[in-house]
Amino acid sequence: MHIVVVGLNYRTAPVEVREQFAFAEKDLPAALHQLMKTKSVLEGVVVATCNRTEIYVVVDRLHMCGYFIRSYLEQWFGVNSEQFTQHMYIYEDEQAIAHLFRVTCGLDSMVIGETQILGQVRSSFLTAQTEGVTGTWFNRLFKQAVTLGKRAHSETSIGESAVSVSYAAVELGKRIFGMFTGKKVLILGAGKMSELTVKHLYSSGAAEVIVANRTLSRAIELAEKFSGRPSTIDDALKHLDEVDIIISSTGADGYVLTADQVAEGMKRRPSRPLFMIDIAVPRDIDPAAASVPDVFLYDIDDLEGIVENNLEMRRSEAVKIEVMITEELDEFQLWLKTLGVRPVIRALQDKSNEIHEETMESLFNKLPELDEHQRKVIRRLTKSIVNQMMHDPINVIKEMSGGKQGNEALEYFTRIFALQEQLESGADGGSLASMQRTAADHDRASLSSDSPAPKAAFAPAGLLGG
Repeated sequence: MHIVVVGLNYRTAPVEVREQFAFAEKDLPAALHQLMKTKSVLEGVVVATCNRTEIYVVVDRLHMCGYFIRSYLEQWFGVNSEQFTQHMYIYEDEQAIAHLFRVTCGLDSMVIGETQILGQVRSSFLTAQTEGVTGTWFNRLFKQAVTLGKRAHSETSIGESAVSVSYAAVELGKRIFGMFTGKKVLILGAGKMSELTVKHLYSSGAAEVIVANRTLSRAIELAEKFSGRPSTIDDALKHLDEVDIIISSTGADGYVLTADQVAEGMKRRPSRPLFMIDIAVPRDIDPAAASVPDVFLYDIDDLEGIVENNLEMRRSEAVKIEVMITEELDEFQLWLKTLGVRPVIRALQDKSNEIHEETMESLFNKLPELDEHQRKVIRRLTKSIVNQMMHDPINVIKEMSGGKQGNEALEYFTRIFALQEQLESGADGGSLASMQRTAADHDRASLSSDSPAPKAAFAPAGLLGG
C-alpha cells in the first residue's frame, strides 16, 4: 500500500484557480464518501483552506492513482481536468509523509511558521475520522503530524516574531510600553493596513482606538468593527495630548502631521512618551518630529528591516524543525515496516494457544483424578512455559522486521514456525502486503462503529503530468 497526496496551493495555482476547488464545510462528509468510491483508495483525508486543497489517500497501487484523483476532482467540482492539471502536484510515500509534516509545522505556509494550518489539518482529520474513512495508516500518521506541529511551535521560536508590517508595528510598540493595556491609540487612515493594525492592537490589550480618516464615513465603518471611536483627521490632531500611540497610513501626498504639531501636543503631556509609526509611502509624519523629546518615530523602512530580520530568524528556526521532521519520518517508516509483523505474531500466539489447549485436554483425559485446583495450577504453569518460550522469538522478529531484510525475516519466521495455515485463515494469502491490508481493514471497520483515535501525516513529490 502507498500514501499519496494530490493537491494545489498558493505556489502552484492563482486564487482564481484555487477558488474553484473550495470544499464547502457542509459538503465535506459527502465529498469524503465520494472519494472512497474512487478506484484503489482505502483511506482518505481532505485538507481544504484558502491557500490549498489537498487530497491525502492510502491506495493499494500507485499506477494511475493521479489519474483517478484528478477524475474525482473533475467530477466533484465540474471542472475539466485540462484547466487545472498544470497547477497540481502529486507526492508519493516518503515525500507525501514529509509534505504533511511540513504543512502541519507551518513550513509550507505563505507566512512561514503560522499556526492556523495546524488547527485546519487537525479538523480535516477529525472530520474524516468521524465519517469512518480513515484506518490504521492515517490514524497513526495524522496523529503524529499534529503532535509534531505542536512540538515545532512549543520547542522553537518560529511563530514568535512579527512577519507583517502591521504586526511588526504593534510588536515595536511593545518595546516602548511593554503591553498596550490601558493605552489609547490614534489610527490615521482607514485602509486595509490600518484595519490589520487595529486588530493586532486590540489583541494586545489596547484600551481605546480612535480611527481618523479624511472621509468620516470610512472612519465610522472601521471603528464600528472594533468598537472604536471615529473622527476626522483634523479633529483628531487637536487632541494629541490624549493618545499614547499614533499609527499613520493615509496615502496623502504631503505630511498629515508636522513636527510643529507634534511639539505643540507634547507641551500638554510632559514626561509622557508618544510612540508614532508611519507606515505610509509617501510618509505622513514629518521626520523632524523624531527630534522632539519623548517622541519615538519609526517609518516603513524601520519596520521592513524588523520583518526581514524576523523572517530570517524564522528560517533559522525552520532548519531545526526540518531535523524534527526527518526524525518523525524515520519513526513513521519504522512503524510501517513493523506493521506486517503483527499478524505473524498473532498467528504464532494462536497456534501456541491451540497446541496448549490440545495438550491440556489430552493430559486431563489421562489423569481424570485431578481436581479443579490441580488442573488450574497445571494449566497456569504450562501456559507460563509456552509464553516464556515465545518471548524471545517475538522480540527478535519485531526487531528484524524493521530492518532492510524485514520481509525476508518475516517469511523465514513464518516457515520456521509453520504459520502459513494460520495466516491464510486470517488473511487473503500469506504475503506481507495482504497481512498489512488485513490489519488496515480491521482497524478501518472498527473506526466506523467506535470513536477512533487521532492520526498522523505525510510528505512531498512532483508535478502531475498532463
